[in-house]
Amino acid sequence: MHPRNKHASGYDFPGLTKAVPELANYLVTKQYGEDTVDFSDPKAVILLNKALLFKHYGIAFWDLPDQFLCPPVPGRADYIHALADLLAEDHNDIVPTGKKIKCLDIGTGANLIYPILGHSEYKWQFVGSDINPIAVKVSQNIVKANKLPIKVKHQANSEAYFTGIIGKDDYFEFTMCNPPFHASEQEAKKGTDRKWKNLGVAKTSKHLNFGGHAPELWCKGGELAFIRGMMNESAQFKDQVGWFTSLISKKDNLPALTKCLTQIGVKQHKVINMVQGNKQSRFIAWRFN
Repeated sequence: MHPRNKHASGYDFPGLTKAVPELANYLVTKQYGEDTVDFSDPKAVILLNKALLFKHYGIAFWDLPDQFLCPPVPGRADYIHALADLLAEDHNDIVPTGKKIKCLDIGTGANLIYPILGHSEYKWQFVGSDINPIAVKVSQNIVKANKLPIKVKHQANSEAYFTGIIGKDDYFEFTMCNPPFHASEQEAKKGTDRKWKNLGVAKTSKHLNFGGHAPELWCKGGELAFIRGMMNESAQFKDQVGWFTSLISKKDNLPALTKCLTQIGVKQHKVINMVQGNKQSRFIAWRFN
């Protein structure tokens, strides 16, 4: 994990169960006597990530409806820290902090995870957007309950990314996005089945251990179409954003996305790799100025 990631050395379960006592009911003991949770149990996963937010990020209220995606906090934190390093490259290798750094999270979801982490770690100012009005309402409740300096906007146009969200006088140091990865519900289910198998669960389930539903998990054309659309629209806002970024789940999509960036005339782009244990992830970043 990133060296500034609070979770690089594992989970402090005594501290986490103190933050969220209910989590103690979901602890299991590994072969060598260490505590963990059953990651195939959606309830355990939600309580673990809730406890991480309570213990490490100053959150006092975080309630997530069953159908919405529960974010694995350590991996999400890596994206935030990697973005901080990206900004530092233009600030004499010093990470810029404070509310002067304004950031936009496309598809923030009901969990509001990136604005929470970015504000807690670096005091950045965030705007989050989402096409789902229920997700917007849930995330606004989180903002209100924790008195966070975060704005959440409803994206009324499901075909748009920045239009209707970025105002004419806005400037964002970066945009970020965790796009829907799959092209269909069936494809998402296959991914779910693979997760159950990797977790050692013999019987597959229609439920995902980290939750999620359309459009959080799938969209027409999958992540390639989604990110390509984002890239094309980003050219309209090239003077209002420093870096546009998006996570990429499928490495095989990189050549097509790189070609798209060349076609729209970006000045610079880069792919930043991240590693969390055995999992490798990455995001692509591009800018016009």
